Amino acid sequence: MTSIVRRLCAFALLAACAGTASAHPGHESAAGFVAGLAHPFGGLDHLLAMMAVGLWSAAALPSGRGWLGPASFVSAMLAGAGLAAAGLSVSFVEPGVAASVVLLGLMLAGPVRAGSAAGAVLVAATGLAHGLAHGGEAPAAGLFAAYAAGFTASTLALHGVGLATGTWIQTVRADIWRLLSAIVTMAGAALLAARI
Repeated sequence: MTSIVRRLCAFALLAACAGTASAHPGHESAAGFVAGLAHPFGGLDHLLAMMAVGLWSAAALPSGRGWLGPASFVSAMLAGAGLAAAGLSVSFVEPGVAASVVLLGLMLAGPVRAGSAAGAVLVAATGLAHGLAHGGEAPAAGLFAAYAAGFTASTLALHGVGLATGTWIQTVRADIWRLLSAIVTMAGAALLAARI
């Protein structure tokens, strides 16, 4: 599993750096993919949330079932992105994304950490908020599928990094866990305060 996570992260990093290579006519779908691939790296809120989903999944889900958190997030994210790309406009998307970071930070510290079913529902809710944001910033309609494939690949890579980090932290020290939870929660609160 660790080698797969490393490969996904390396792929995401290399693809995000290749944005200008697709700027020639006839490469619109590649440009859509690269734009999607880079999108989750463009904001602290997305980075924190996607890493936190992996961290929570490593801590709260049974061994061998860590993929359920990312699967819940990505499924809801794609549904939200599709709704937004189809024209659904929600006025509270940006505060919702920031609130999702706060929620995920609290999940890392609080009682939801132990309740994997309730946590998976909350993770899906955060994925929906991020999907609405991604879909609302989608390029022209013909590029949506490539764009969605790109942000899905980056999201999965970030979830994988969070899973690997969470698994490692559990074998090292619980103090690190509390520190990460506090950092994610406080950063999310600052983002939320700036958007309200």
